[in-house]
Amino acid sequence: MITPRFSCSQTEEAVIVSIYCPSVRASDVEIHVDDKLFTTHINPYYLRLHFSHSLEEDDESSASYDPSSGYLTVTLTKAVKGQTFEDLDLLAKLLAPPPSNAPQGPLIEVLDSEDGDQGSEDELSAAVENLSLEQKEILEAAENDWTFQQQVPPPIETTAKRFYGFLDMHSGYFSHVQYSENEVNDLGADAETCTVRERRVRRIKREEEKWDEEHYMADFADDEYIQELIAWRHPHCRDDADAVVYTEEENLTMLRLPRKEYLPTPEQLASTYNTLLTVLFSYAYDSRTTQHDPTSESGWTLSILTPAFSALDAAPYKPTPALPPVPSELAAVFVASYRRSLVFPLYRSFALAEACRADVAALLGKGRRVVLRCLLEMKRVLDHHEVYYVYSKIWMDDLCVWIQSHARQVPLHPDEVLKEMSAEIGALRMEKKWTGWDLEELEALTQDELSARMSDSDDESSEGEVEEMLPSLP
Repeated sequence: MITPRFSCSQTEEAVIVSIYCPSVRASDVEIHVDDKLFTTHINPYYLRLHFSHSLEEDDESSASYDPSSGYLTVTLTKAVKGQTFEDLDLLAKLLAPPPSNAPQGPLIEVLDSEDGDQGSEDELSAAVENLSLEQKEILEAAENDWTFQQQVPPPIETTAKRFYGFLDMHSGYFSHVQYSENEVNDLGADAETCTVRERRVRRIKREEEKWDEEHYMADFADDEYIQELIAWRHPHCRDDADAVVYTEEENLTMLRLPRKEYLPTPEQLASTYNTLLTVLFSYAYDSRTTQHDPTSESGWTLSILTPAFSALDAAPYKPTPALPPVPSELAAVFVASYRRSLVFPLYRSFALAEACRADVAALLGKGRRVVLRCLLEMKRVLDHHEVYYVYSKIWMDDLCVWIQSHARQVPLHPDEVLKEMSAEIGALRMEKKWTGWDLEELEALTQDELSARMSDSDDESSEGEVEEMLPSLP
């Protein structure tokens, strides 16, 4: 079945779904409404949407097909008139399956503690006989009032294959990486077999090897163009960026996203949010250096600056002996991004990295719609690259789905979570020594060199003036 292009809008009393299904017979349309679930089938198209509130199929509901435009328009009555249906523009959220509601309380409730009759005892005895050996041991232990501490056992590694990407769900994408022109890969041919610890060690080692003091000092001394990049303001950070209306291309991209349900643990959820920060930092750097007009090098820039791409090294970025200690997990996240921005791209400036961090805070403060637009723009760049498209498969697709419908933290709304993160990032004060390099010393040496040159230039100028005056003296 084909998922058709569609869009949703609403009035005070109804939700309108416009479905593009050209060259079909209107008499073959099948429409069904079940509370929050809406489905429509007209061969070869099939659409299933999950709305946030209940709908009704009554006399006021209607469906009409326009053969000239190819659009089927379905009007669905709201169960509660005047109720606002959220996120009708987030198409991937409407298409995604609803989150699983696992039971939180006990499945058995004791209504009476008195002994039952003989018949109940016979039924209980029969049930016990049908238990497995392991279940009988647990039951006997419970009768002796033993206490078991329930822990998740560590995974048993029976293969050299490792997982990576969003929630560690992917593998096999780098089996033949040595035959591709992947210039950002920090792991070489061992990308599929490196452990999490090895990935971080290799990432930091490569950063140390590529660190160039002279390049940093040169950019610090001649920073006229870098100051122009810092002064530039991202259009998505402006005051009028709140009202997001997705383009037709963005809607088509959302329709092609995978439809998955994510069940992250609290640790995985925190890791995903922190990895999102490194992704947005890379996006902010490329946007500033290209003035929001991606170039042929943008795919490389986005990939090389993101540790989860280039080294498959996602958050959390815990303290390591190779780097100075930092006061928080948030600081460690940006240290990872700052280091890469000071090592690999053309413009290497701590001040530019600070501007990119401010961009990340501003983008998060605008809410998930703006963040989604940034991710879609980044995905578009990677999708059109013959090598780096792989990072779109293992990270960007899932991030675009997750940010729409699963980036939540009860009891806060997803946008409130992002805005809290924005405030924390804005209040963060990064120190140059956290990068592990003596940036302040290099900057001081550069300043001294510039001052010395200025002094020599002034002396030469003064000597020239004296020489010009000497011939005129009697």
